[in-house]
Amino acid sequence: MARVAVVTGGTRGIGEAISVALKDAGYKVAANYAGNDEKAKDFTQRTGIKAFKFDVGDFAACAAGIKQIEADLGPVDVLVNNAGITRDTTIHRMTFEQWNDVIQTNLGSCFNMCRAVIDGMRERGFGRVVNIGSINGQAGQYGQVNYAAAKSGIHGFTKALAQEGAAKGITVNAIAPGYIDTDMVRAVPPNVLEKIVAKVPVGRLGRADEIARGVLFLVADDAGFITGSTLSINGGQHMY
Repeated sequence: MARVAVVTGGTRGIGEAISVALKDAGYKVAANYAGNDEKAKDFTQRTGIKAFKFDVGDFAACAAGIKQIEADLGPVDVLVNNAGITRDTTIHRMTFEQWNDVIQTNLGSCFNMCRAVIDGMRERGFGRVVNIGSINGQAGQYGQVNYAAAKSGIHGFTKALAQEGAAKGITVNAIAPGYIDTDMVRAVPPNVLEKIVAKVPVGRLGRADEIARGVLFLVADDAGFITGSTLSINGGQHMY
C-alpha cells in the first residue's frame, strides 16, 4: 500500500519538485498551499496531485488540514516541511509583523505540522519527517535576521525531534538548500544574483529537482538509520 506524504508549500518551486518526485516514486501526495488558488489549480491539473489550502502558521488550521488529508488519502507517513516566506530588510527597519510572519510560517509551521502527525506515526511505529532549512540558517545573511533565525531554528528543532522519534521508528532530518533557481531567487536583482553565483564553487544555481532527490533519499523506508542529520545541497558554497 502506497505511503501518504504531505508537502507544505507543495505546489510551487522546490515544493512542487518534491511533490512530483514523491508521486513519481509511488507515494500518495497531498500538497499544501497558502493562498494562490489559480496556481494550485494549475498544479493539480498538470500533476494529478491534490492540493489542500490551509495556513501552516496556524496551529488549528494545520490540525484540521491533516484531518482532511487523512480522511481523503489515509494516515500520513511522510511529512516534508517546506513552506517558507521572506520579508527581507535590516533589523533597524524591520517591523514586528515582518519578524513574526516569517517565524510563524517558516518555523512555527514545523511544530504545527509535526504535532498534527506525530501521534499517528508513533502509534504505527513509522514516520519520516524532512524539514527544509537553508544555507542562510547555517551561515546567516545580511537583511535576513528573521529568515536566518527561523531556518536556524529548524536545524535545532530537527535534532531534538529526531531524538524523541528514534525509538518509535520515526526519523527526522533536514535539508539545507543553497541558492536554487526558483521564483524567489529569480526576484533577486541581476547584479546581486551574479555575485551570489560567483561564490558557488560549482558555478551555477541549484535545481529544485536536486533538492527533491535529497528528500526521496531521506524518506525511503530503508533510510531508518539516518536521523538528526542535515543534508547540505548548496554546490559547495558553505561547508558546515
